[in-house]
Amino acid sequence: MKLEVPVSVDDRRATIMAFKWLVETAREHEPRRNHTGEFFSDRLAKELIDASDNTGKTVKKKVELHKLCEANKAYAHYRWGK
Repeated sequence: MKLEVPVSVDDRRATIMAFKWLVETAREHEPRRNHTGEFFSDRLAKELIDASDNTGKTVKKKVELHKLCEANKAYAHYRWGK
């Protein structure tokens, strides 16, 4: 059993993670047969708009991470240092 201990991240790291998730979700594309032919910039713009509306894949990923941390909150005392 792997223990996942939730730790807080500083503002800089949180911003880096948010941008990384935005780019990753914008890079995801549909299979070739259903490919819409959208440019990366258009997909990134749509994801940014969705994130500002609190919807979309990036926000869903953030919410899932928060749920995981909440579920593992009981193990926070195992955190080393800081």
